[in-house]
Amino acid sequence: MDRVKGKVAIVTGAGSGIGRAIALLLAKEGAKVIISDVNEVNGKKVADEIKRGGGEALFMKHDVTIESDWEGLIRATLERFGKLDVLVNNAGVMLWKKIEDTSLDEWRWLMSVNLDGVFLGTKFAIGGMKRSGGGSIINISSVAGMIGTLDSSAYHASKGGVRIFTKAAALECSKAGYDHHIRVNSVHPGVIKTPLVDELFNDENKMKTALGWHPIGYFGEPEDIAYGVLYLASDESKFVTGSELVIDGGWTAH
Repeated sequence: MDRVKGKVAIVTGAGSGIGRAIALLLAKEGAKVIISDVNEVNGKKVADEIKRGGGEALFMKHDVTIESDWEGLIRATLERFGKLDVLVNNAGVMLWKKIEDTSLDEWRWLMSVNLDGVFLGTKFAIGGMKRSGGGSIINISSVAGMIGTLDSSAYHASKGGVRIFTKAAALECSKAGYDHHIRVNSVHPGVIKTPLVDELFNDENKMKTALGWHPIGYFGEPEDIAYGVLYLASDESKFVTGSELVIDGGWTAH
């Protein structure tokens, strides 16, 4: 119950799905958790759930695409808890469209959340973690950042960007870079049963196709990703940086 005891963690997009599962598990294992989400109702529910379980949590309404929101979030975290140990850049959106049907506005909207949000979070977390003596940044990418599928190229591009940005950030933050004592890693889920993929589950043919991508024979649950994040947030992973933690039911084993 104490794998991240005493650590202070920010989880973006923590109001639902994978983010919610990550926030709840980190709190269960002893972390003080800042719940970041644009959805105030959902975010407050998660914070209240943590508090009812005896944990410590703070909800902040936060748009990951807005630089000033990030500045305020990091500042409030340091003022309230005195440090920042963990950032989980989890907030993300999905777009199921062919390339030729995707507008430039749609492309830019998706990139602003999935890629700009990770860049901004990493940028401002580095400053906060340097003041705290180091930390762990965990970027939620996807199997879609490693391989391609039909009708979601913008999403693939964004998650591929997260994957390689993570490696470059890990080098900058390492002893060989600027010696920030910050580890940076990415997590690559397969299809996880969350609202993000409702469109997939609402189409029987698409769902059967997606299930066939996973040799293990079933889709993942949010908790499957949360346990991987817990490992990267904890000191158990002190020798891990610039790595890809793939949690995909065997998808990329093909």
